Amino acid sequence: MLSILILVIAGLLAGMINAIAGGGTLLSFPALVWLGVPPIMANATSTLTALPGYIGSAWAYRHDIRAEGTLKLGSIITIAALGGLAGAGLLLVTPGDAFVGIVPWLLLTATLLFATGPHLVAWVRSRGTGVAGPALSAVAIFLVAGYGGYFNGGLGIMLLAMFGLIGFQNLHGMNGLKNLLSAVLSLVSVTTYATAGLIAWDSAAVLAVATTVGGYIGARQARRIKHTEFLRALIVAIGATLTLVFFLI
Repeated sequence: MLSILILVIAGLLAGMINAIAGGGTLLSFPALVWLGVPPIMANATSTLTALPGYIGSAWAYRHDIRAEGTLKLGSIITIAALGGLAGAGLLLVTPGDAFVGIVPWLLLTATLLFATGPHLVAWVRSRGTGVAGPALSAVAIFLVAGYGGYFNGGLGIMLLAMFGLIGFQNLHGMNGLKNLLSAVLSLVSVTTYATAGLIAWDSAAVLAVATTVGGYIGARQARRIKHTEFLRALIVAIGATLTLVFFLI
C-alpha cells in the first residue's frame, strides 16, 4: 500500500507539473528507483507514463503544428522517430552498473536544462542566426531525439532550443511540434523498451493513471497560476536535491 501511495503522489505531482511547467520526470523517475525498480527499467517506465500527456498536449496544439525551416513536417517526424529508436537502442546496450553511474549526471543535466530553459530558448531566438540547412537541421533533430530516447528528462527544453537554432519562429507551433515529437520518439522508445522487457507494468499502470489525472488537474489550474517562477524554482530545488542524493548513494 505504501508503494502504491508513493506512486500515486509522484504521478499526481508529475502530471500537474508537466501540465503547468514541465519537468515531471524529475519526480516520477526517482520515485520508481526508490521503490526498488532498477534504474534502466525506471527510466523506461517513467517514459511510458509520460506518453499520454505528450499525446494529449500534441492534440491540443494540433492546429498550430507546422514545419518551419528547410525540412518538411514528415521528414522532421521521421528523423525524430529514428533518433528516438537510436537512443532507446543505446539504453538497451548500456550495462546496468554503468547506467547507475550515469543517472546522477542525467538528472543534473535535466535539472540545469529546466532551470535555464526559458533563458536558453530566449537567447537562441534572439540570436537570429537564420535558417539552418537541411543536413544540419536533420543532425540536430536526430541528436536531440536520441537524447530523448535514452533519457526523457529535459527533453522539451532541448527540443524548443533546437527548433530556435534551426529557424523556427512561431512559439505556439514550436510547442505543438515539441509535444508531437516527444510523443513520437517516446512511443518508439517505449515499444523498444517493452520488447526488451524493461517496463515495470504494475508500477506503470498506477503511475500512468495518476499522471493522467494530475495532468488534467494541472491543465485546469494552469490558467489561474499567474506566477510560475515559484513553481519553477521549487522543481529546480527538488531536482537539485535528488541529483545530490543520487551522487551520494
